[in-house]
Amino acid sequence: MFIEVIKANYLNGYKIFLEFNDGVSKTVDLENELNGEVFQPLKNMNYFKTFSIKFNTIEWDNGADFAPEYLYQIGKRTIGSL
Repeated sequence: MFIEVIKANYLNGYKIFLEFNDGVSKTVDLENELNGEVFQPLKNMNYFKTFSIKFNTIEWDNGADFAPEYLYQIGKRTIGSL
């Protein structure tokens, strides 16, 4: 099974609540993951909040994204949904 993000909601700081296609919900904190030129605009909190789900993961208008498998790996399991 390929892991896909099916729902994403901004929480606070650099935290995003994610639901995956296997029924698992996780919270990811991306504060320490914004390394590299493409991720620099995301350090602006207002811009960080503008992500959307494209294809199978979260993405920003500048093309920055994270592999859904990576988000799944670094996320902390959440009970329930938002």
